[in-house]
Amino acid sequence: MLHRRIFLRLAFCFTLPLAVACAVEVTAEESKAPKPQYEHGDIRIPAASAAEAKRESLSLDAAQQYLEDASAAWSGKHQCISCHTNGTYMTVRPALSQSLGAPDDVERKFFLRQLKTLAAENPKKLQRGTGPAQVIYLAAGLAEWDAHVTGSLSAETDQALRLMFSLQREHGSWGTEDCWPPYESDAYHLATVAAMAAGTAPGWLANLDEEEDAGLAGKLQQLKSYLRSEATHDYGRTLLLWSNARMPELMEPEEKQKLIEMLFAHQRDDGGWSLRTMAAPDAWGSGNRAEKLRAEPNFQNPASDGHMTGLAIVALREAGVAGDDPRIKRGLGWLESNQRTSGRWWTRSLNTDRAHYITYSGTALPVLALQMCGALPSK
Repeated sequence: MLHRRIFLRLAFCFTLPLAVACAVEVTAEESKAPKPQYEHGDIRIPAASAAEAKRESLSLDAAQQYLEDASAAWSGKHQCISCHTNGTYMTVRPALSQSLGAPDDVERKFFLRQLKTLAAENPKKLQRGTGPAQVIYLAAGLAEWDAHVTGSLSAETDQALRLMFSLQREHGSWGTEDCWPPYESDAYHLATVAAMAAGTAPGWLANLDEEEDAGLAGKLQQLKSYLRSEATHDYGRTLLLWSNARMPELMEPEEKQKLIEMLFAHQRDDGGWSLRTMAAPDAWGSGNRAEKLRAEPNFQNPASDGHMTGLAIVALREAGVAGDDPRIKRGLGWLESNQRTSGRWWTRSLNTDRAHYITYSGTALPVLALQMCGALPSK
């Protein structure tokens, strides 16, 4: 009953020591008013909605403002690394230096403080809940920073990568939650981010010592074996295609071409891609969102969205597909005509119809896609 109190589980609002998800109690009356998507200090970003008007023309400044403010608000308010917001900021924003200029080092400093905290945590506690995800995104973010901002491997990135592999399980992946797709629902997703972190950090793989790092070499082989055999849906296969660009030995050329064709087969008539076509409702995590997804009005014909369109173009470009490929150009056309007034690209959450945090990656990935296709000016 709507007049009864309901409980909202907030994904990723964890501080150490790690614990179960925190719960916030609200009344039904309070839940009717749309809360800001992000709010902290002077930052207040309105709720994300499919009803938000589209911009008449692309605004890189609006997109940048959204990316900077939302990440700062999350870090400031929650004091943790989340895959969907500041984790995405650190894994995407450094590569956007070409178009947006070098990022401010405030988020990197936050990640370094998190590294100190996570490295001091009891390893058994760090294996629980979102602990592995936080460490993996920590390592991946620092690796991207080194690759695109400083151009050299830092001691902190090396430490984060070693901490990441210390949490790896015997089968080659990491422990994960299974309830918040697509980010915090799938061990395979985290494994692809770990592979990209190791493959992106400048010189890290090449400089591993054959004797001192023999254990790490074994863990890397376990990771590769896991990625080659465990993808269960096309979203995971898309991430594998992207990962292969950073760790090319993950697949043979024939398999790579099959994944490229698979991804193009998902392209919608309007030129975009839809996250909802990439896996069956029951295949997302534990399947706990299947009922919600099947009940959506456009279940049979889901709309294109910013997250999947951006991700598809980025993965295809890194796989070697030319930026002037007509199919890529159709995808860029969708991006250029579907930015919202706030600077975001709309992406409906797979989880709930409240915060829609996936509009964050649904904005970062489109900007990266546009840059990779030469559609943005250079700073």
